[in-house]
Amino acid sequence: MFRHQGKTRTLDHNKKIASLLSFVAGIVNVVGFLSVQRLTTNVTGHFAFFIDEVFKLHFSDSLIYFLYILFFFMGSFCSNLLIELSTSKNEKFAFVIPTIIESAILVSVAFLGQFMIKDYANMIAFSLLFAMGLQNALVTRISNAVVRTTHLTGLFTDLGIEISQLFFYKQREQQIKLRSTIQLRLRIITFFFLGGFIGGVCYSYFNFYVLLIPASMLLIGLYYDHLKFQLSSWKHQFDNK
Repeated sequence: MFRHQGKTRTLDHNKKIASLLSFVAGIVNVVGFLSVQRLTTNVTGHFAFFIDEVFKLHFSDSLIYFLYILFFFMGSFCSNLLIELSTSKNEKFAFVIPTIIESAILVSVAFLGQFMIKDYANMIAFSLLFAMGLQNALVTRISNAVVRTTHLTGLFTDLGIEISQLFFYKQREQQIKLRSTIQLRLRIITFFFLGGFIGGVCYSYFNFYVLLIPASMLLIGLYYDHLKFQLSSWKHQFDNK
């Protein structure tokens, strides 16, 4: 799911990571909005508000929106930087550090959010945007830009294009490829929605602690990936004896 890159990566790997990370993003998106009334999984809206505040000459407010954009960007930058540094040493573990950092940020906000929300609400938004930047760059790099999980605008665009192509691309191979990518898009949308639904319901009961769910799922995903790799290695060693 995490480890396989390039030619060794399959549609099944992409489906698994898409399900996990889109579910995580769905929860973060809703928790960020319900807690601080900010979008924390993408920056499209923030850019529009930034321009609006600049034209109104509200420079202090425009700075906040600029920082929202910057933190998402820095998350993406740091994620790929860590991947590049790790790849030079051991590419099998290139994904581990960004995922652990993302999980640590979510845990920190889960426990500190209730104390920060009154005076440091923007710090919560900055933290979640940084975490989602980490995740977006990570999954983009791993899947070779096939999977994106933190926002749905481009996803619905691709889905609309691919569904329309079903009416024109009649060759069997083309149909199989299109149906596979459509299924992947629908999986991401479904799990993003499920994450948002569960995040919304649970936030009303557990407040910021609901972020422990995505944080735990990221760590479980890492352990699952490690365990599966170990079992595969043992099986390969056993077969060669």
